[in-house]
Amino acid sequence: PPKGSSKDLIWKNSAGKSIAVTAQSDWMILRKKERPLAEMFFTYYKISTKSSAKAKKRPVTFVFNGGPGAASAYLHMGGVGPLRVQFEADGTLPPPPATLVNNSESWIDFTDLVFIDPVGTGFSQMIENEDKAESKDGKDGKKPFDEKEFFQINRDLESLSEFIEKFLSKNNLWDVPVYVAGESYGGYRSAKLAKLLQEKHGIGLHAVIAISPALEWVLLNSHDYDVLHYVDSFCSMALAAAFHGKSRIFKNKSSVEGIRKQIESFATGEFSTALVGGDHLPEKQWLSTLKKVSDYLGLDPDLVLRSQGRIRFWRFARELLKDAYQVIGFYDATIKAIDPFPDREMHEAPDPTLAGIERVFTGGINQLLRDKIGIKTDRRYNLLSTEVNMAWKRDEQKHVFDMVVGATDDLRYAMSMNPHMKVLICHGYYDLVTPYFSTERLVSQMRLLPEQKINMFIKHFNGGHMFYTWEQSRKDFTKWIKEAYRQ
Repeated sequence: PPKGSSKDLIWKNSAGKSIAVTAQSDWMILRKKERPLAEMFFTYYKISTKSSAKAKKRPVTFVFNGGPGAASAYLHMGGVGPLRVQFEADGTLPPPPATLVNNSESWIDFTDLVFIDPVGTGFSQMIENEDKAESKDGKDGKKPFDEKEFFQINRDLESLSEFIEKFLSKNNLWDVPVYVAGESYGGYRSAKLAKLLQEKHGIGLHAVIAISPALEWVLLNSHDYDVLHYVDSFCSMALAAAFHGKSRIFKNKSSVEGIRKQIESFATGEFSTALVGGDHLPEKQWLSTLKKVSDYLGLDPDLVLRSQGRIRFWRFARELLKDAYQVIGFYDATIKAIDPFPDREMHEAPDPTLAGIERVFTGGINQLLRDKIGIKTDRRYNLLSTEVNMAWKRDEQKHVFDMVVGATDDLRYAMSMNPHMKVLICHGYYDLVTPYFSTERLVSQMRLLPEQKINMFIKHFNGGHMFYTWEQSRKDFTKWIKEAYRQ
């Protein structure tokens, strides 16, 4: 790999005190049968010895995003690292170019940080061995080189576990508290790692932090024959309708906490009963429920009737503000943009919360790594790889009917293995892709004993999938996390 780099940066905490932070960006070599197989890129922050001689004994937190195919730049530059990209206070985008600012809410205040880019993301990539132990096509009798080896569930988890174990050894950190924090599919990773790291690598975790997690994949795929996805996503859509003043139930704009319980009660009660009952329900009851659904969501009653109450989030994102020729974000439904194709049948507008932010995070991470830390490489920093995402596959399925792909069982198992481990799960209320209510419902079904429940912490914030781009939510988020580290 190219040569790594290390620089001391000056970070200012929330009290305005300047602290020297050592930032190291480098590659960790992953091996297979002692041969170099992949280069995993990371950035490691710790308090400089110029600021504290005891910095080495602080906790260390391994941070990653999801996708699959996403680099760690979102958490790195959005709300957790010492420097972040600038957003407006409500999470909307400023004009280009991306601007780096001091992040007074950085977790560096209470833990050292290691941001990991999984293979195929960021500057991380596979290594083609020069000794030809693997061939390109396998025609020479040797095993073909698999450039997509890491693009599968278990192999990805194994690579992260290998990285964490090697990092602890290389930096003599086996005697410090270890945390993992992941966002979205990274939340799925963190829950799976809670079991794997303990069971296979002897690494006991102080806490698992899952940010906007997708804990059970089946809940992300909507279809006519399973109602859970519609119940979960309804809650976030109803909150979004109220935010934009479109709800016919909440005519005056109210705080989320003031209305969410009513929405959740309707979703798990009358709405779920109607979805499960289907044609067995009396027509009058069915139509009455659908009318309430349309009122909660601020949509045309005819649309809700035709959909039989099954409103997919992309349809909602296009329909809610269609009178103004606007769409709302999938990942943060408070953010809106002009619909460039309002006359077309399908939703073809860019998602303002994913397509829009790429320039901000790409610009920010390149400024940080190349200008501030001094990485010299011609490689492109791969923020979000559709190639990795589309190639992702299961490597543990034993039978065609073995369809469950989730991490909640791993979390339950890990909490049993390590009764001291804390679990922190959080969402943004307006995230339509990984809705907060999925976690609320899943945790309520984990059958935790009272002594386990005291280690389970759930909190949600204003904003969407990356709620930390909202100024107040970032402050509240860091305060909540910091309290957990102190316990």
